[in-house]
Amino acid sequence: MEMTRRPRRLRGNETLRKMVRETRMDKSSLIYPIFVKDGKNIKEEIPSMEGQFRYSVDQLPYALEEIAEAGVSSVMLFGIPEHKDEMGSQAYAEDGIVQRALREAKKQVPDLYYITDVCMCEYTSHGHCGVLCGHEVENDATLELLSKTALSHVQAGADMVAPSDMMDGRVGAIRRTLDASGYKETPIMSYAVKYASAFYGPFRDAAGSAPSFGDRKSYQMDYHNRREAMKEALTDVEEGADILMVKPALSYLDLVSEISKATCVPIAAYSVSGEYAMVKAASKMGWIEEDKIICEMAVGTYRAGAGIYLTYFAKELARFMEEGRIG
Repeated sequence: MEMTRRPRRLRGNETLRKMVRETRMDKSSLIYPIFVKDGKNIKEEIPSMEGQFRYSVDQLPYALEEIAEAGVSSVMLFGIPEHKDEMGSQAYAEDGIVQRALREAKKQVPDLYYITDVCMCEYTSHGHCGVLCGHEVENDATLELLSKTALSHVQAGADMVAPSDMMDGRVGAIRRTLDASGYKETPIMSYAVKYASAFYGPFRDAAGSAPSFGDRKSYQMDYHNRREAMKEALTDVEEGADILMVKPALSYLDLVSEISKATCVPIAAYSVSGEYAMVKAASKMGWIEEDKIICEMAVGTYRAGAGIYLTYFAKELARFMEEGRIG
C-alpha cells in the first residue's frame, strides 16, 4: 500500500514522542494554594479536600518547606481570620492573618515566591466579597478596601497580589494605590475571568466563606457567557493586570484558549477545590487512576494556552514532571 503520510511514524517510541511533544511545561509554572488561620499548633485537614490542610502561622513554615522540597516555587495564601465583621477589617489589618503569615513565611522560607489572594469574602461576617448597601455589594466603596488590603499584603512581604473579588475597576484601583506607595514593580495577577461556579463548594468549606444570604451572581460571571469573559480580560489588561487568570479551569478551557490568543500577557488557570475533590473522591472509590487523571487535567490546561497552573495537586505534578511523565 502506497501511503506518503503516516502520523504514527512519530509515535514509535518514548524518546521520539517526547522529541515532538507540542505542549511543554515545568515546575516553575505551578502555584500551590494554601490556607492559613488564626491560632497555634494547628494543622487540620479540610473534610471536603482530603490531603489539604489549614495551618496556623507557627505551623505554616513546615508546610512551606515541604512545598519547596517538592520543587514548587510559588504559593498563594488564603487567610481565615478568627474574627469577622461587616467591613472585613481583618483583610487589611497590619496584624491580620495573611500579613502575619507573610512576615513569618518570608523569614523562615524566603526562597518561595508569595502571592496573596485579595478579596473580602473570608473576612466579612456576611460572606460577600465587598461592602454591603442593603443586600447589594457596593462596588466603588469596596475598591478602597481592596486597595488597602493589597497594599497591606505587599508591605508585609507579598511578591504579587491577586484580586479575586470581581468588582469593576479593582485592578486599576489597586495598581494606582501600589504605584503611589512606591510598589510600581509589584505585579498583579487578576482573577479576570471568574465564573459563578458550583466547583467552589469545598473551598468555601475550607475558608468559611460561604455567603450568609443570596449568592455571588451579581459580580461573578454567568457561565453561559463567552464574549463577556473577553471583555473582562481586556478591561483588566487596560487597567494594568500583568497576568490574567481563568477560574475554574476544567470547564472553561475554551476561554483559556481564546484569551491566550487575544492578549499578550501570561494566562493562568486555577484548578479549583471542586475539581480536586472530585478526583480524590473517585480515586478513593477505585473508579479512576488518580495519577493519570491529575496529569491529563494539567496537560489539557496547558495545551489550551495556560502558562501558569494553580492547583492543589502542585506537589504531585512537580514529581510527575521530575519523573518525566509529563512536561
